[in-house]
Amino acid sequence: MTLQWQKMGRRWRRGQRAGEGQGPGPKQTQRPSGSGRTVRSNLVPPGRASPGAPSVADNRLRTAKYTALSFLPKNLFEQFHRLANVYFVAIALLNLVPALNAFQPELGLGPLLLILAATAAKDLWQDLGRRCSDRRLNHRLCLVFCRDDKRYVTRYWKDVRVGDFVLLRGDEIVPADVLFLASSDPAGMCHVETANLDGETNLKERQVVRGFLEPGSEFNPLNFTSIIECEKPNNDISRFCGSLILENGKKVGLDKENLLLRGCTVRNTEEVEGIVIYAGHETKTLLNNQGPRYKRSRLERRMNTDVLWCILILVFLCGFSAVGHGLWAWRYGERQRPPFDVPAPDGQVLSPGRAAIYLFWTMMILLQVLIPISLYVSIEIVKICQVFFIHQDKELYDEETDSRLQCRTLNITEDLGQIQYIFSDKTGTLTENKMVFRRCTISGIEYSHDASARRLAMYQEVDPEEEETAATGGALSWRGNIGGHGGAQTIPGLQPSQSPRRPGGRTEAQGDRILSKNAAFSSPTEKDISPDPVLLEKVNECARVLQTMRYEGQPGIQLSPDLADVLDFFIALTICNTVVVTSPREPTKPVNVLFGDYLCFITSSVKWGLIVSPTWDNLITLYPPGEARYEAESPDEAALVQAARAYGCELAGRGPGRVSVTLPLLGRLSFRLFHTLAFDAVRKRMSVVVRHPLTGEINVYTKGADSVMLGLLRACPAGSAEQQRKIESQTQKSLSRYAADGLRTLCIAKRVLGQEEYACWRKSHLEAESTVENHDELLFQSALRLETDLHLLGVTAIEDRLQDGVPETIATLCRAGLHIWVLTGDKQETALNVAYACKLLDRDEDVIALNADSQAARGGIPEPRTPRAPAGAELDSSTRSSEPDPSVPAQIGLTGRGARPGLVIDGRTLAYVLDQHLEDKFLSVAGRCRAVICCRAAPLQKSHVVKLVRSRLGAMTLAVGDGANDVSMIQVADVGVGIAGQEGVQAVMASDFAVPRFRHLERLLLVHGHWCYSRLANMVLYFFYKNAMFVSLLFWYQFYCGFSGSSMIDPWYLIFFNLLFSSVPQLVTGMLDRDLPAEVLLALPQLYQRGRKMEEFQPQMFWITMVDAFYQSLVCFFIPYFAYADSTVDVFSWGTPVTTIALFTVISHLGIETKTWTWLHVVSCGCSILLFFLVALVYNAFCSTCFPPSNPYWTLQNLLGDPVFYLTCVLAPVVALLPRYVSRSLSRRKTEILCRRVNFFERLTPEVDIYLTFSDVSLT
Repeated sequence: MTLQWQKMGRRWRRGQRAGEGQGPGPKQTQRPSGSGRTVRSNLVPPGRASPGAPSVADNRLRTAKYTALSFLPKNLFEQFHRLANVYFVAIALLNLVPALNAFQPELGLGPLLLILAATAAKDLWQDLGRRCSDRRLNHRLCLVFCRDDKRYVTRYWKDVRVGDFVLLRGDEIVPADVLFLASSDPAGMCHVETANLDGETNLKERQVVRGFLEPGSEFNPLNFTSIIECEKPNNDISRFCGSLILENGKKVGLDKENLLLRGCTVRNTEEVEGIVIYAGHETKTLLNNQGPRYKRSRLERRMNTDVLWCILILVFLCGFSAVGHGLWAWRYGERQRPPFDVPAPDGQVLSPGRAAIYLFWTMMILLQVLIPISLYVSIEIVKICQVFFIHQDKELYDEETDSRLQCRTLNITEDLGQIQYIFSDKTGTLTENKMVFRRCTISGIEYSHDASARRLAMYQEVDPEEEETAATGGALSWRGNIGGHGGAQTIPGLQPSQSPRRPGGRTEAQGDRILSKNAAFSSPTEKDISPDPVLLEKVNECARVLQTMRYEGQPGIQLSPDLADVLDFFIALTICNTVVVTSPREPTKPVNVLFGDYLCFITSSVKWGLIVSPTWDNLITLYPPGEARYEAESPDEAALVQAARAYGCELAGRGPGRVSVTLPLLGRLSFRLFHTLAFDAVRKRMSVVVRHPLTGEINVYTKGADSVMLGLLRACPAGSAEQQRKIESQTQKSLSRYAADGLRTLCIAKRVLGQEEYACWRKSHLEAESTVENHDELLFQSALRLETDLHLLGVTAIEDRLQDGVPETIATLCRAGLHIWVLTGDKQETALNVAYACKLLDRDEDVIALNADSQAARGGIPEPRTPRAPAGAELDSSTRSSEPDPSVPAQIGLTGRGARPGLVIDGRTLAYVLDQHLEDKFLSVAGRCRAVICCRAAPLQKSHVVKLVRSRLGAMTLAVGDGANDVSMIQVADVGVGIAGQEGVQAVMASDFAVPRFRHLERLLLVHGHWCYSRLANMVLYFFYKNAMFVSLLFWYQFYCGFSGSSMIDPWYLIFFNLLFSSVPQLVTGMLDRDLPAEVLLALPQLYQRGRKMEEFQPQMFWITMVDAFYQSLVCFFIPYFAYADSTVDVFSWGTPVTTIALFTVISHLGIETKTWTWLHVVSCGCSILLFFLVALVYNAFCSTCFPPSNPYWTLQNLLGDPVFYLTCVLAPVVALLPRYVSRSLSRRKTEILCRRVNFFERLTPEVDIYLTFSDVSLT
């Protein structure tokens, strides 16, 4: 194999391409960087290979981070990225200096080594799991062609190299990115399943490189001498460009249809052969597998600030002690040294200034525990347990889809309780993304499909409990639509590499299994379409006319204009898509028959399908009978194909350069497919170029959004201008009605190309396909040249039903004080109707519609005030002036008479206002609105809006979506939530949390978010309190020992007080404490505002905690001090009661802060106290000379016989905790009053939003 790298000067377009505004946003994919790759066969003899080729990645997967040699240094290097660990290492090293040490060096190193060892053990366990996974994948087997054996031999995946030829069989997984060269299928096709990549379970067609093999010839890897030029490895799985240089020098363009990606599964194909062009970590799959990005929670950021304050407090205490020690030593002078001042070994005595400097560092070592060494480890443990409890919540499990909530990030669980803004996609997130064909308009005539609507209503009224009837073929349940009924629960939870359950409610899911046989986007309700009688009669009339013309031998099609439009309309619905037709059984080889026998099969076309051969001779390809099944990449395509099928226009098959359609009375017709111009977010349309089998004309069929399609229509001829304008006017009215009903609309159009016109366009298009440099740009411009002068055929209306529980969930979240923004690509009227249906907006309230027609008109956004419509005023929000006034950038429509308006803005206006001079003004207006709906928003615009709110307002944001177009928005938000829906798992893989349905957000935020935030906030404050209280005891003692850095607490107690004696109870409370039960939090969503406003972790809470800690330390120090003031006990005999009192106080303090007691709380507190006494008794009994000259022998045993010890252990904690107990009692009383008052207002005026805090509640 020879690999060459060459400069290609690739330039990539950024931002807006065709006038549709897109704001800046995060980078979505790793684009090739200006150099490409040339790949040759590895079977080329070594002498013929080009020398000096740079090395490339092999196919070995390496996700393990460590080796046996690199584990210790690399892991320590990673741990020392945490500044707290660096701090404690520095303190431990200072303690090794004899002039500075405060206690034994081994005691200072013990806690640090324990923390580092625990973290290293966790990292090693995780890395061992990754290593085992790597080994399993690397040792999978595949067939690779061997030059010496001249056949395919078995090799491990890890041994595959770029330039190798691989042979894949049915149901095998592709080991690397392979260029598809040969197939056992005579048509050169292959079906692949990409569930491991994007979660989409529908089959996708791939085809061999066009023109590489002659029909009927066999592929021999030894004869492969072509050269492959392709782009540099990148992570964009939706595109691929390159060229294959044949032996004769001809270039053949390559695209994604010729590439088999690593991780795909070969389906319905016996054998596939290809050459590896990307391997290992250069494959698109692994370049996408970068894991969830690290996010820091708001509480952690606030906590880091408090840690800095603790460091400043520590420096102040050490500096104060150093000054005090210097003054103490200076008071004696050089000749009157105090008897306790021991000189250095050389006999020299330190000067007061030098002694003060040494004392500063000694106090840093002594008071080091003010910075909690175990805080970060404890937080990680608590978060892991919180995630475990969230996973175990049965309310977050969806039985119909057999999926539960997934937590993909452990760092931000507490952020769930502080969300202020929710940004939601519409399609697939609020709705089911299961499309049902409802209406259509052809040639300006609307066909309402009333019978189909009545059938859907019948589905809605079926009792969900009648599952047995559905299972036996009876009526299936149908829950609702966006017109206000509750939607069905149909968002599936897909897992990579697993066979997903079909979407839908339980009853509908049973029908899916029976009727659709797990076909992608093919539920019974989608297929059960009742044709409109008038339209069906026109279709049958077309078929009768064409049948008569065929038997009479008349050429072409002689239909009236309206019937011709009807025929072309359904042909466009049938072939203008990427739907794959499959059979429940594996395909067999086709049977070839002569064209003369064609008429024999016309009558049996229902049983046997007829396809005209690619060579346009008298060869017909005959396929065995079998129930056809549609595999669609989007539910829209599936709904349209099923609608055409209901009228007898059935998609019968698809092959390379061929699409087969069955028409009523005509049998199967084969359309020669020349080109497919795929849909993209900029053009917002797709097209196919085909040769019509009946007329021989080259037709372009296009479907797309009405916002772009209506501007591409051809000018009306002089003779039919009036009629054409009338048709367009009626079509526009139908579009408005469909949007008002919340239906998704698509325009269908057609263009007839002349032979010369097509030949000219085809030449430039093929050049664009075979060009690697500016590949996308050239294809884009080529599509623009083709998709002009279109003839409008009609429009379709598809219903996308709301998910179950969406209106109730949104209403509850709004009552919790959350701001909900909907960011959608749908048109304005559709988005507004959905907003009304899901209770995001009320029909009696004002709606501000911002629709700017030009950038020059962008400067006049209304001032941030609450607008009110005059009595009886109602302006159509969709109307726009032809020449907008620059002073008024947007046509502002006000409807309704609500107090808080809603804001609706389209994508073009959004691009204008997302300007650095208008962003603040836009946010001011949006902040006064109840809800904001952004229509026609591109993916980058969605991410920019989220980033704008997060950065400018400093608000906590949550983004929820289900598709690839939501990934950027999910990654930019503070919390990203993915829904595993019809569009795959791209959103799930990029998210922090994945939920089965939108309604689960309610419990995730209001219950678990509230609990996680409350627990961690109180635990962090308790950590600061406990350490400050214990350190203050040592500081007060310095006033009685000349600020010498001495300690009255035994070094063993000093080290293990936080690490061992008092660590477990706070962990149990952090994991299990609940201030309010779930039922109360759900019934009173206003309680969520406590987390939104960070009421439990305000900056002042830290200082209140510090003051309380200092007060308690004073009590715990001076009560035993005065109790033993006249006694003869030694310093440790007095310090042990102080330690015991401190332990009782901190545990009792935790008990006061605990809201919900369980047996684990009691056991942990009791065991901590018993552990202290057990360790102290054993230590005092066996360690008589551990730290000479001090002697801890029998200290605690003597104290247990002293009544003063018991008195101080009871009196001191009571006095220390009395203010805290009174404060907490009043606070809980306020909480009870708050709950009762909110409940009262809810029952009194349920439609009014209530925003109450503790300060709003009067104790009187």
